[in-house]
Amino acid sequence: MADAAEAEVDQQDIFYVCEKTLNSVKEKLKNSEDITEDLVNELTLPEKVADEEMMIPVDMRGVGEDFDDVEQMLEKLGPKGTAEAFVKAHDFFEKNKEKLPEAERPPAMTAADWRKVLDEERMMEEGEEELLGFEGEEEELLDDEEGDEVKEPDAKKAKTE
Repeated sequence: MADAAEAEVDQQDIFYVCEKTLNSVKEKLKNSEDITEDLVNELTLPEKVADEEMMIPVDMRGVGEDFDDVEQMLEKLGPKGTAEAFVKAHDFFEKNKEKLPEAERPPAMTAADWRKVLDEERMMEEGEEELLGFEGEEEELLDDEEGDEVKEPDAKKAKTE
């Protein structure tokens, strides 16, 4: 049974949200106030958050459903449902974080730090694409196809001469 719990912890689906906005969302949900798409974006988009605001980890497994991104959540759940999903994800993270050694727990960080992490991840992904030779490959394939079409008639003419 311990192995299953460890495997579950290893498969965390961590996302960062603005702590201040999450608290505001919880309060609005408690008071049955409207949740807008702008509020959800403020919660989830680091560009919308001041540098000094704290971003806290949530575990998206607590949502109970897989989504590709926040946009997909908004389409399917609407702003209120998306906000509720992030509250569930936060609660799930808080209930399960003790299962991880402290050194491996995702830390809270400022929005500025979170943006740096995201930028580094993007740069690494772009670097991997370059290393794997993906960049520009489609253009080369298209050029080759066009080149083949142009060369083929020339080859036929050469045979008839």
